[in-house]
Amino acid sequence: MQEKKSSSTSTEMANKNPKKANLLDHHSIKHILDESVSEIVTSRGYVEDVRMSNVRLLLGTIIIAIALVAQFYKKKFPENRDFLIGCIALYPFYFCFFNGILQLIIHTKEKNAILFTYPPEGSFTSTGLVVSSKLPRFSDLYTLTVASADPKSISAGQPVEFTKSVTQWFAKDGVLVEGLFWKDVLALLDEYAIEPKKKK
Repeated sequence: MQEKKSSSTSTEMANKNPKKANLLDHHSIKHILDESVSEIVTSRGYVEDVRMSNVRLLLGTIIIAIALVAQFYKKKFPENRDFLIGCIALYPFYFCFFNGILQLIIHTKEKNAILFTYPPEGSFTSTGLVVSSKLPRFSDLYTLTVASADPKSISAGQPVEFTKSVTQWFAKDGVLVEGLFWKDVLALLDEYAIEPKKKK
């Protein structure tokens, strides 16, 4: 039943406006594939977990708010001289501190992740997924990895991945052959689902 539903969903997606990438642009190819992966995973009932994105947005908002306060402080120069000197003196601290936190999140949590999810509704597992991808510059080999968002959980599955040439999924004019790509990604999700769970 699940397989039938998945194949009908992939057919529907393929019938929509075709996705086209610039085959000479590495970023364009990766963006199209990553975007499609997110659609495929969420079509399986996984809901995107945007907490990491929200933390990054919050930190960015704080940095902007500090800059706006310094810019639009109600007193004019030279009355605001001491305030401006304080802002200028504190700017490197704020910038390094908040930027450091952002970089820490990217390097420890996000890495190559393109999607974090919650577990599917009604599922027995208590962990969602982290889906990562790599497409090295000057390479046609796209690596997609599906792993547990909480690897230490008893219900976490073993990570699975495939590495395939992007030439298998794109026509000569740069249009993504979604049916083929959906088939490969769905097969990877199925492989993750049947992988033996970790032993405690």
